[in-house]
Amino acid sequence: MASEVSSVVRPRVDHSTGGDEPGKNIPNNKETEMQKANLRMMLCIALMTLTAGLGSAARAMTPDQIIAALKRPENSTGNIADAVEEATGARGWMSSDMKPIYDARIVGRAATALMRPVLKNDSRKYPNHILDILDEAPAGSVLVYVMQDGLEIAAMGNLMGTTAKVRGLAGAVIDGAVRDITELRRLEFPVWSRRVSPATSVGRMISVDKQIPVKCGEIMVHPGDYIVADADGVVVVPTAAAEKVVELLKQYDDKESKMIPIIEREKSMRKALEQYNRY
Repeated sequence: MASEVSSVVRPRVDHSTGGDEPGKNIPNNKETEMQKANLRMMLCIALMTLTAGLGSAARAMTPDQIIAALKRPENSTGNIADAVEEATGARGWMSSDMKPIYDARIVGRAATALMRPVLKNDSRKYPNHILDILDEAPAGSVLVYVMQDGLEIAAMGNLMGTTAKVRGLAGAVIDGAVRDITELRRLEFPVWSRRVSPATSVGRMISVDKQIPVKCGEIMVHPGDYIVADADGVVVVPTAAAEKVVELLKQYDDKESKMIPIIEREKSMRKALEQYNRY
């Protein structure tokens, strides 16, 4: 009987710990729970980061919104130039000899093309990128033409101006010359250039490339950068800094709108500056 009992009675196996020695694997269970907690925390952080990123993306300004903000009448080229310099640490205004052919104001995204001199006896055929970009740039664009070593050579005249006008382009900025300005004024197509000259580019200049970074009026312009131009000059707002520039412009306007009543009341700019430190 004893043998039968002994054959039936067996040691109790503690399935909760996974073995015959109770409590031996409890530390492993604690580690597992800690790992699970850490994993939950990591997932929570990742979800929060993703949500914040999506929220930030949702709040990002569209190009149309940036253009609308830059067009606001209180955002002068002077204030925009200040904001670009504060946002980027670099100058954004083009050389002071970049002049309009008539008083106008434009805001749009840059479509660029580069030309260089060609030898008179060079009979090879070259692509005409300057005309390509004239036909391809989206409505509202600002043509940015650079005449490398050709400051006195016209990059645009009445035919190109007519094309740009009917295609709905905002205007043109030329590191070089423009011609037919009487006709361009009649068309009401705004152009800023460093020179006015009757000299044609035909036989003198060839296209190098289009939609590339160019140095125009001493400032680098990338395709898609925002161009703001008026009677005071031309300012380039880099795409990467555009939202920061818009935010700074809001701050400038807020300060200036509060400074004006003080100036009018106190007849002193210094007293306004003491409160708002705009400059």
